[in-house]
Amino acid sequence: RALALDTVLFAPVGAQPLKPEGSAASFGERVEMTRLAIGGDAGFAVSLLDAPGNLGAPNYSVDSLMRLRAELPAGGELFCLMGADSFLSLHRWHRAEEIPFLASLIVASRPGLPLEDIQAALPSGLAVELSGTCVDVRSYLIHSPNRGAARLYVLPGLHIEISASAIREAIQAADPTSGAETPLLCPAVLEYIRAHGLYR
Repeated sequence: RALALDTVLFAPVGAQPLKPEGSAASFGERVEMTRLAIGGDAGFAVSLLDAPGNLGAPNYSVDSLMRLRAELPAGGELFCLMGADSFLSLHRWHRAEEIPFLASLIVASRPGLPLEDIQAALPSGLAVELSGTCVDVRSYLIHSPNRGAARLYVLPGLHIEISASAIREAIQAADPTSGAETPLLCPAVLEYIRAHGLYR
């Protein structure tokens, strides 16, 4: 709503380069849980753009964004939405300096991860300046000597105490026969997790 986006794509990752140990759930299971979690919201859709590649090769965001840009309709605009934890590791991403120029970045704040020093999180060679603020959004311009300017938006008010590890720990600690709900999960996702014995 803050940025008037038409659609938000959720793209489970086949092989995350910065998490070589992989996920406890398969790609197919994560896709299905995503479908269940976002079902019923017309503005949300699942994307298979980051499905596992040949021979387990890692999925790189820069490649995915290039493919999405190629499919954009005339006049379409592409954004890359990430949490503050991902943004603060952006300098470690493959061809990171290209990413802001393929899609405007949207960074959602997270508790305990300050976003005051945007410049420190950017790959070397990029510079940032504040270009505007309102209640819901802070906007910046990222400058590159070779690529010009790109937009970066920060959503500063999303300090909601949610983490994937905390949810997985709650699932592991719960008695699957008790029927008790695990906070932060919709019932359909929780039922899928129990039915498939995930995260135990």
